Formats: sequence, structure tokens, C-alpha cells
Amino acid sequence: MGLQRKTLRTTAVGAVSATLVAGSALGLAPAAQAAPHPVRFVDITGDGGTILKANVVTPAGADAGRRYPLLVLPTSWATPQIEYLAQAQQLADSGYVVVTYNSRGFWQSGGYIEVAGPPDVADASRVIDWALANTPSDAERIGMAGVSYGAGISLLAAAHDKRVRAVAALSGWADLIDSIYSSRTQHSQAAALLQGAGRITGRPSPELQQVFRDFFASNLEKEPELITWGKKRSPASYVDRLNDSGAALLLANAWGDTIFPPNQYADFYEKLTVPKRLDLRPGDHATAEATGLLGLPNDVWTDTERWFDHHLKGEDNGVDREQPVRLKSRTGGGYEGYPDWKSVTATSRKIDLAGSTTIRTNVNSGADGGVVLLSGILDQVAQLPPTASIPLLPRRWAAVWQSEKYATTQQVRGTAKLHTTLTPTAASGTLVAYLYDVGPLGLGKLVTNAPYTFHGRTPGKPFGVDLELFSTAYDVPAGHRLALVVDTVDPLYIEHNPSGARLTFSSPANDPSYVSIPLREQ
Repeated sequence: MGLQRKTLRTTAVGAVSATLVAGSALGLAPAAQAAPHPVRFVDITGDGGTILKANVVTPAGADAGRRYPLLVLPTSWATPQIEYLAQAQQLADSGYVVVTYNSRGFWQSGGYIEVAGPPDVADASRVIDWALANTPSDAERIGMAGVSYGAGISLLAAAHDKRVRAVAALSGWADLIDSIYSSRTQHSQAAALLQGAGRITGRPSPELQQVFRDFFASNLEKEPELITWGKKRSPASYVDRLNDSGAALLLANAWGDTIFPPNQYADFYEKLTVPKRLDLRPGDHATAEATGLLGLPNDVWTDTERWFDHHLKGEDNGVDREQPVRLKSRTGGGYEGYPDWKSVTATSRKIDLAGSTTIRTNVNSGADGGVVLLSGILDQVAQLPPTASIPLLPRRWAAVWQSEKYATTQQVRGTAKLHTTLTPTAASGTLVAYLYDVGPLGLGKLVTNAPYTFHGRTPGKPFGVDLELFSTAYDVPAGHRLALVVDTVDPLYIEHNPSGARLTFSSPANDPSYVSIPLREQ
């Protein structure tokens, strides 16, 4: 286990280093090619006197005495302050004052990395204060936007500062714990990526360093503290404040986001009563927005500008008359619109998980969720999700159930749900459920997955398991099957199976086991 975690951290650090070098070089290209608006690099005093490195872009030839809508963009985790420069130029060209700043603890900004803690939220308000005092910005028309870390800070800032009237939260999180510790399972690759990037580009706070130590060590005694720490940094904890603020909220994410899976965004969206929109597209973490950061045409950034144009400028561009939930299937096709998240799944179909099946633990059967970032990108650009040969999966290590062949295309939309009865031979354990699209030759393409961990169970005593797999949109072709595979090891997650443990899945007559497949009505 220790060697596995060390390898994951090393891999993550290398991946982050390569990404940052490539991203920085590419990010500079659009600004170097065309810079119609002057860029000012400034120091802004944040919470507690911490200096934040920022840049300001204003509309060219701004009229004296005129006030323009203000957009504040906190940077993503581990990225330099030039991250949004291409978009800032385009937004300034549309009549916005844009202030982007390096989040505290990263690069040349002062302080420590607080993971969207109270100092980060206070920083956002201090940046707004500075912009109102030093730029031709309008105090009545303030928006915030960001990718990933910047998205989380933007939502939290809107919950605490009512001056923020509109937000575009791109590839962000609503529930930090549900994102990287779902069903009590540590998402080890995602956490290692964040930890490695933080060490390379910034200064993790002592509190954050301890959080990572407890997280990777599976310190159950510290679990309540971890949950409290995460909830404080979760916009979902402040949904009442956000609803009270009335700020218009655009949430955008990717189906294959291996750091912030889409479920937690969808649940959060349903609880909001403010003007809102939910966009879900193919891709992995922050990959859907990437081309826009280079100044290239990009659906996410186009939607973001339209959102601000309507809610900050009052433009009648139709965004308020469009269906508020917009999805794009991972297998191709255009956007689908729905009135709300519940309407995405018009119906569902159950696959019965009959019989009793026992599997051994501690061995990767060959079914897994892929590699953080890489697998989602391959799925986005080439429709190549992780695959497995379903007939060749060793039944000693993997439980497998399959549907009948479908006569027509099955449009999977939403959240598949597993219900089963589990009997362990140990008090703790982990299982990972996978849903595959299986072709005529038995090759399965991963549709979705999710982990589940239990502690404190009585060995030999059965208990019910209810697990939501990560939400998705995927079309299963006619002539294919769906297969549910359950094993106990996946490189994406930390597993908690003692050596030699076994898991038995059964389907009692009074409580049958099944996986419910959400389907779009055709």
C-alpha cells in the first residue's frame, strides 16, 4: 500500500510538471499574438495583508466617467496568473473590466494554500474592493468566474459577498468531501495530483499538509475532522446563503471528471432556487475549458460570456429562455435540453443481479476506471474510454452480471444505482462497481464507475449496499449489452480490504439485487 501511494504521488508530480510547462507556454501564445487591451500587473492586498499577484484588463478606449461590469477570476489550482489572459482580453473586448489574480499560496502570491478556506473567500472580497476603487467598474454589476479551484472560490465568495450577482463555476466542486472521498473511499490519484501540484507551485499550509497525511494514511480517528474541514470549503454547505443572495449561477462540468465527478454538481444544482444553469459535456477535469484558455473557440467560454451578458449587462440574448440543463452525450451528437436534472432520466430499466457470487479481494481483475485526466481526455477527443474484455475477467476476482442484447439503442442519461446485499469476511472492505457497454466480441467500454468502502461491519453478517455510480450520458448501440462488474482494486482509489478477505454478493427473495439504468425516453 505504501509503495502504491508513493508511486501515485511521483506519477502525479510528473504529470503536473509536464502539464504546467505545456500550459504556460500555450497560455502565453494568444496574448503574444494579439493584445488589443493593455494589461496591468498589480499587487492587491488580500485578507490579513497577504499580497496577491493580479492582472487587470479594461475595455480599450474606456470612456471617462463610464462604469463597466466587473469580472473577478481567481486562478485554478497550481496555475500562474496569466491563466485567463486570453479570455480576459476577449471579455474586455465585450465591455468588461476583468481582474484575475493568483490564489493565495500559489506562485508569487503570498500566504499559504488554504484550499478555498475563509482567507480565500475574504481575498475575493478584497479584490472586489480594490477593483471598485482602482478601475472603472460598476459596483452593481459584479460577476465571478473560474476553472476548478477558481470555480469553488467563486461560488463560496458569492455565498459570503452579496455584491456578486453572477457566477460561472467551471469544472468546480459543490461538495469537496463527496468529490475526493465519496462513499468513504479516498480518490488517491486525484488527491495525489492536487498534493503534487501544490508542492511544486505553492506553499501548502500546515493544516493542509496534515489533512493530506491523514487522508493517505486512512486515519479513521481523524475522519470527523476531515469531513468538517471539507464541509467548510463546500459551496453545498452554503446553499441557503446562495439562494438568499439571488446570484445567477452557471455550473459546468465534464462527465469524466476524475477530480470532481458530476454527481455532486447535479445534486447541488437541484437545491438552488436562484437563476441557474447546468452544462455537462464529455471530458475530464478542466479539459472542456482548455481550448478557451488559449483564446480558441470554446462552447464553455461562449456560454459563460452569454451568461454574464444577460445577468450583468441585461442583454436579451435568450439564455434565460433556453432549457437550463444542457447535456452532450459522450458518444456524439448535439446538445440536449431539459427543464431540470430530474427530467434527464425519463425512465429506468433494472438489470437483475441474481444468484450468489463470492469474490476474493486485493487483486485488480482488469476492470478499472483508468488514469486520472488521461482516460477522460482520450474519451473526449477519440471516444476511447477504458476497456476490458468481459469474458476474460477472472471470476475469482470479479463478479459479473450482464443484460440481454438490446434491440435498439439505449440512451443512458443520469445516475445508475446499484442495490445489493453484501456479506464480508472482514470488518472493513472496498468494492468498485463498473458499468460497461459490451460489444459482440465481448469488449467492454466503460460507461461509469464508483467505489464503496465500509468499516465496522460484523464479519459473516449480510448488509445492504446502495451505491450511486457517477452520472453520465452514453449511447449503447443496438446489439450490445450492458455489464455490471464488481471487483476490489482500482488504481484510482485506496482500497481497505484485509489480506485474504472475501466478499459475497447475494439477492434475497425479499430484497432482490439490481442495478438501475437511467434511460432517456426515445
